[in-house]
Amino acid sequence: MLNKVWEIQGSFGLENLKQTTRDLSESLAPKEVLVRLTATSLNYRDYLMVIGTYNPRQKLPLVPCSDGAGVVEAVGSEVSLWKKGDRVLPIFAQKWMDGAPNMDNLRSTLGGPHDGCLANYGKFQEEGLVATPSHLTDKEAATLGCAGLTAYNAVVNFGGIEPGSDVLCLGTGGVSLFALQFAKMMGARVIITSSSDEKLARAKTLGADATINYATKSNWERDVRKATKMAGADLIIEVGGAGTMQKSMMSVKPYGTIALIGVLAGGESSLSLYPILMQGVKVQGVIVGSRADFEKMNRAIEQNKMKPVVDKVFGWEEVPQALEYLQTGKHFGKVVVSWE
Repeated sequence: MLNKVWEIQGSFGLENLKQTTRDLSESLAPKEVLVRLTATSLNYRDYLMVIGTYNPRQKLPLVPCSDGAGVVEAVGSEVSLWKKGDRVLPIFAQKWMDGAPNMDNLRSTLGGPHDGCLANYGKFQEEGLVATPSHLTDKEAATLGCAGLTAYNAVVNFGGIEPGSDVLCLGTGGVSLFALQFAKMMGARVIITSSSDEKLARAKTLGADATINYATKSNWERDVRKATKMAGADLIIEVGGAGTMQKSMMSVKPYGTIALIGVLAGGESSLSLYPILMQGVKVQGVIVGSRADFEKMNRAIEQNKMKPVVDKVFGWEEVPQALEYLQTGKHFGKVVVSWE
C-alpha cells in the first residue's frame, strides 16, 4: 500500500519539506500495530528539526512531527492491548515505558531520529501507544504526547506543589497553558506572562489568578514577587531558556523549582549561578515523559474532562504554512494539522 507523507528531503529547510508517497508493507510483526493517523500537533522542536537547528546531523529523509493521533487499522498476531477501531496516541519516546529513561530510550523518539507522525499511516509496537481520552477529538488529543506530558511532569512529578502553591507560567504556548490547567487542577495559584493583553485575558478564562505583560513591564520579576507577597513562586515553567532564566531565578522562592523546558529566548548565555546556590533553587530539565506517565496524565484529563487549548487547525496541504505560523509565536495554545 502507498503511504502519503511529508518528509524533509535532501537538506534542511522549509523549502525542502515535500509531500511524497512511500511503500508500506501491509504485513505486521507479531507485536506491531498499524495506525491510520488523522492529526498531529506542532511543537517548536518540529520546526527546529525541519530547519536543521535541532540536530544538524539528523539523517534524511525524515518524516517530522513528534505528536499524533489516530485509529488502529490492523494488529499483529500477538498484539493483546489493541484491536481494530481503537483510538490511540503514539508515545514520543517509543522505548520509554516507565521510570527514569536511559540513552537508548531517549534515542527512540518520533520526529527525529525516527520518522514521525506527519503521515497517513504509521507502524508502532503495541506498547508504543496509549488510549485516547474518550471525550477528546483526535485534533485535541494530538496535543497531549509532548506538550501535555511535558507540562504534566513539570507540575505533578517535579513541581513539588500542593494546594495554595504559586506557579509561574512563562508565555501562552502549548506547554504553558497545559501547565496552567494542571496546576489549577491541583489547587495552585497561577501567574502567567505574555506580551499580549488579549492573550492574558484569555488565560484568565482558563483560571489564571494573576497576569503580567512583559512587553510593558520589563522588570516582570518584581511583579511576580508582588503577586506572591514577596515570597517568590514555588514553581516556574521556564520555556524561554537563557533569555529569561536570570529573571526566573529572581522570581523563584528559596528551595523552589525552575522546570526548564524550552529555549524560545535562547539556549546559551552567561548566567550568575549565585541565586541557585544561595537560595537552594532546583533547576529541573523536563524531557516529556514515559508511557506510564502518559497513561496517568490521560486518566487525570479524562476524570476532570479537561480540554487542551487548540489555537488553529491547518489542513494536510498547509503544513509549511502551519510551521511558519508556529514560528511567529502568535498562537495561543497548540497549532494542529488534521487530515481526517
